[in-house]
Amino acid sequence: MWVHDIDPIALDLGFIQIHWYGLMYLIGFGAAFWLGAYRARRPGSGWTEEQVSDLIFWGAMGVVLGGRMGYVLFYNFDQFLLDPLWLFAVWEGGMSFHGGLLGVLVMLWLFGKKHDKSFMQMGDFVAPLVPIGLGAGRIGNFIGGELWGRAADVPWAVVFPRTVDGIARHPSQLYEAFLEGVVMFVVLWWFTSKPRPRMAASALFLIMYGVFRSCVEFFREPDAHIGYIAFGWLTKGQLLSLPMVVVGALLLLWAYKKKTSPAAV
Repeated sequence: MWVHDIDPIALDLGFIQIHWYGLMYLIGFGAAFWLGAYRARRPGSGWTEEQVSDLIFWGAMGVVLGGRMGYVLFYNFDQFLLDPLWLFAVWEGGMSFHGGLLGVLVMLWLFGKKHDKSFMQMGDFVAPLVPIGLGAGRIGNFIGGELWGRAADVPWAVVFPRTVDGIARHPSQLYEAFLEGVVMFVVLWWFTSKPRPRMAASALFLIMYGVFRSCVEFFREPDAHIGYIAFGWLTKGQLLSLPMVVVGALLLLWAYKKKTSPAAV
């Protein structure tokens, strides 16, 4: 058992505080740009480094705006009804992956209109660039001592002071960082290193995230104000991840059945 005692503030300059969580976002976007630029330089990629830079900027906007809206509407809708302006209180924190995903999808559609690229072409290109950011974000959650796991007696259990109860818990943030960050990156980077049918990479991303998130939810403490949705075990995170798995599976079957042109990555 280990007591969490990490300062969430990486650098305190007095007039401004730089938090580790914010740095994790920078690492995620920086890694996405570097990996995207690397792949753009490959012959026949269909992308330029300037387009990748533009894409990352649009994607970052989608993550921030969609993530905040998803957190408010998916997890705190009652609070939103009481105070609609709370939606814009971004300084209070609160981000949702599923909301961020929807935000990114909207931005990809707008980006495609501007650069004359198909939605799935962009999705397949972006899929292997995302996991490092997801993993970094979960590490940021762990450093901040938030989104902790359920009570546990495993040797690596952690006591998070913010829980107040002093109970040792699963470091579920690190479970997610490993699965959504490391495993997803390795698999998707390998998968997209060779020509695949259009939509296949996007589909695999949806399936893997949905499955990994649903599995980790069994070790993660549900939000106190929401609890379990049904059956005494189903969480909001699992409910939101289920459509990702279903849509991803259908897209993967469709991709290999139609054998559309390979993704330009």
